[in-house]
Amino acid sequence: MSDTAGAPSGQPGGRRALGPGTGASASGPGRARRRRRRWALGTGLTVTAALVVAAGVGWVVYLKLDGNITPDEAAAAELARFEEERPTALVKDALNILLIGSDSRSGAENRRYGRDVGTERSDTVILLHLPAGRRSATAVSVPRDLMVDVPGCLHRDGSRTEPEFAAFNTAFERGGSACAIRTVEKLTDIRVDHHVVVDFHGFTKMVDAVDGVEVCLREPVDDEAAGLRLPAGRVTLDGEQALGYVRARKSLGDGSDTERMERQQRFLGALVSKVRSNGVLLNPVKLYPLLDAATSSLTTDPELANLRGLYELVRGLRNIPTERVQFLTVPREPYVRDANRDQLAEPAAEKLFDRLRRDAPVTVAQSGERGSATESGGGTPHAKADGEGTDSNGKTTEKDGSEPSGDTSPTPTFSGNTAAEDTCG
Repeated sequence: MSDTAGAPSGQPGGRRALGPGTGASASGPGRARRRRRRWALGTGLTVTAALVVAAGVGWVVYLKLDGNITPDEAAAAELARFEEERPTALVKDALNILLIGSDSRSGAENRRYGRDVGTERSDTVILLHLPAGRRSATAVSVPRDLMVDVPGCLHRDGSRTEPEFAAFNTAFERGGSACAIRTVEKLTDIRVDHHVVVDFHGFTKMVDAVDGVEVCLREPVDDEAAGLRLPAGRVTLDGEQALGYVRARKSLGDGSDTERMERQQRFLGALVSKVRSNGVLLNPVKLYPLLDAATSSLTTDPELANLRGLYELVRGLRNIPTERVQFLTVPREPYVRDANRDQLAEPAAEKLFDRLRRDAPVTVAQSGERGSATESGGGTPHAKADGEGTDSNGKTTEKDGSEPSGDTSPTPTFSGNTAAEDTCG
């Protein structure tokens, strides 16, 4: 048989001509390229798989957090029923959010704070105003003993209550968040765009999620009822201690609701500062526990009852400096018929409500500072509001260069504090 049998045409003796990348040269550049291609393919598959897993985990986390939030459908239906009597929002993109701290004992986590008698009261109520430019945030506490006109509301048992003049705390107790919102709107003529209700357990979890909040105590605290036993000086409170601290009356200060509200405001300011300074919003490892704690205890209007709604809200707050996060209380004075109750202090209260309605700047200062208001929260005039400046022609302008909203009268300053202030200061 010929040596050429079966040999490809043009290749004598049946030997294949060795070309580049074959035979003895196969260990050269060609093989290296193939190895690189295989490595790149393997790496690409690994990265792709990792991204798929990460996306899956991210989606699971998103669904969990999103599902934590409870939409307040009942309140939405009740507010829609009375839409015609509600105030009209005057400034586009400005937001007013009613924050309600509930003392509900329902549920396993809240039951340890007391017996569940089927009712809940508004332990804390704050009207949070966010201006259209998101250059500041103003939180206004509404005293629970403030005497107000409470409208007829839908009770939790399905019946309807009669309108009455009563302590503000009555509104939430008898008609839930919708009744509290309608009462605030009647009191202030300010449209409430959103509402958020948080319970005891949610509050403690949020404090624990940021590893506690530092406060300053002028003297030791030993309050068995509040579960507090703390030394004087700078103290970092965990969630349970913080709850006792913001709710206590008899063992802290003068025992008044006024002092308690001021303590709550300072604590919230310290919490805001802790979140900002600790890099929580930029650190997923720290942010997730906070989000999980917050969302698992929130009941909100349906528009906010999802992560996207909350994200859009929080995104506009990230760049507000702590000195522009302000806390104050509705200007009030002792009620003429009962010194244990409050009534609005006029004209200071209407001046505050008017500025919030028109999205005009609001300025706060600690009592005793130059230009500060009286202890009741009444306003005293001064030259310019914080957040205003002067252009080249001497005209007063907002910080972003726009003109203020029409009012040329002196701007009042209200007694309060900011998140930038040291609680030991």
